[in-house]
Amino acid sequence: MYTPAGQLDREQLIQHYAPLVKRIAHHLMARLPASVLVDDLVQNGMIGLLDAMTRFESGMGAQFETYATQRIRGAMLDGLRENDWLPRGLRRELRRVEQAVHRLEHANGRPPTEQELADSLEMPLADYQRLLLDARGHQILYFEDFSDEEGESFLDRHAGSEDDDPLRRLEDQGLRQTLVAGIDALPEREKLVMALYYEEELNLREIGEVLGVTESRVCQLHSQAIARLRARVLGEEGKVKKTKKGRHG
Repeated sequence: MYTPAGQLDREQLIQHYAPLVKRIAHHLMARLPASVLVDDLVQNGMIGLLDAMTRFESGMGAQFETYATQRIRGAMLDGLRENDWLPRGLRRELRRVEQAVHRLEHANGRPPTEQELADSLEMPLADYQRLLLDARGHQILYFEDFSDEEGESFLDRHAGSEDDDPLRRLEDQGLRQTLVAGIDALPEREKLVMALYYEEELNLREIGEVLGVTESRVCQLHSQAIARLRARVLGEEGKVKKTKKGRHG
């Protein structure tokens, strides 16, 4: 898609890659609250595509589509970064869900059902499922999850040295192994949703077609899976903190 002068043909590229922008936007929607509009993501993504056209050089050693995908996704995230994706009140409610998951798993030795969680939270099943739907955009980890009782962040404690990579620290604490074990322990349908979304990169509508359920139901299953994984990850983090406190006590 080059002009006779050997330059990228911008009009052809925009027409060709506009579907890619839309696909990336729809894929990101599962990680974002319902208040985020897909059109806003597409608009930011198109800015990223135009930026990729301006910056790309054929001698960079990368295919344009690979480079453009990174710029498109980055532009979408930049457009969202200043916003709090989930209201704090909703995040508090989700913490209650995670605590209930943790408590019931230890009591019953298996993942709790949605009905069991709703009963534990003393709310009707329909209200609990509505909470899961509102929780679209809930993340497995937030920076504040790694703050201790004095408010000092895990990342702040370990980011002072250039040789002390916080990501490596998190991995050293077994986060990766905990996540793998947590995903393996998910109920089969939730495990399939995670695989189709993160490995096959299907969007919510496409996953719904595979499972034979609505897009909203897929969103609920995804939020439920995230809550289960957070319960496991933060439970393990809590054990580490208690162990360290005991050693120093």
